[in-house]
Amino acid sequence: MPQRKGCSIFNEPCFVAKKFLARPQHEGVGAVVRRSIGRFELKYFDPFLMLDEFSVTAPAGFPDHPHRGFETVTYMLQGAITHEDFEGHKGTIEAGDLQWMTAGRGIVHSEMPVAQGTQKGLQLWINLASKYKMIEPSYQEVLSKDIAEGEDDGVKVRVIAGESLGIKSPIYTMTPTMFLDFSLKPGAHLQQPIPETWNAFVYILEGEGIFGNMKSQPSNSHHILLLAHGDGLEAWNKSSKLLRFILVGGEPLEEPLVQFGPFVMNTQEEIDQTINDFENFANGFEKARDWRSEKEMD
Repeated sequence: MPQRKGCSIFNEPCFVAKKFLARPQHEGVGAVVRRSIGRFELKYFDPFLMLDEFSVTAPAGFPDHPHRGFETVTYMLQGAITHEDFEGHKGTIEAGDLQWMTAGRGIVHSEMPVAQGTQKGLQLWINLASKYKMIEPSYQEVLSKDIAEGEDDGVKVRVIAGESLGIKSPIYTMTPTMFLDFSLKPGAHLQQPIPETWNAFVYILEGEGIFGNMKSQPSNSHHILLLAHGDGLEAWNKSSKLLRFILVGGEPLEEPLVQFGPFVMNTQEEIDQTINDFENFANGFEKARDWRSEKEMD
């Protein structure tokens, strides 16, 4: 899309409606996360249930645990983690790799660090519409070298989901979603369209940037910026260092939400049934009865 210097291409650019700093907290077994969505100030940003920037060093990690009713997106920034589930699916997610897991009716899995040192990444939880909550679990996995990338005038993008700079991701999203990893060189200016009805946010990974309005105060790493509805985001890097952030947007489901930890359904009755299914190894959790991950058995 052409960009006219100093002039917005949008009729109604998104401005920053709210801004939070994601502070470190403990999660899993010995892991540290910076949680920006799914915390007390922001329990849910439809359709997004949680965003963690995680940091984990062996032997810490996320041992065997269940999910039902949503999708998890794991995007590694540094190091690697091993993933293993009760269906026999296993593998390693390395720096720059993507795993898009649809938990659907139920999955039990583990996510543990591979090597020494600190492993860092992002995990995003995306809610599923009621009609998809009980579908069979599935995975979409993309190696770093296969993630679509584009670059234009100091703006580089890795297209995890959705479209940017004329490049489309092959990832199929059950809930219509965009997930873009942007790096802006000093002096660069980004104009990225966003569907007007979608909820969208920015999470800053590195550096300092100006978002929404050139007169806005700069925001720096570990901040989440919730965007007001509009037809696109503008961002500027006025600093002398690289600016890196993710822009994530999704179509709101506008459905009732009841969450009990890793189970996300529409009613309390469905949550009660999910707990019963998990405890009795039924209705999608049958294989959990005799399964333990290799790390759990060590």
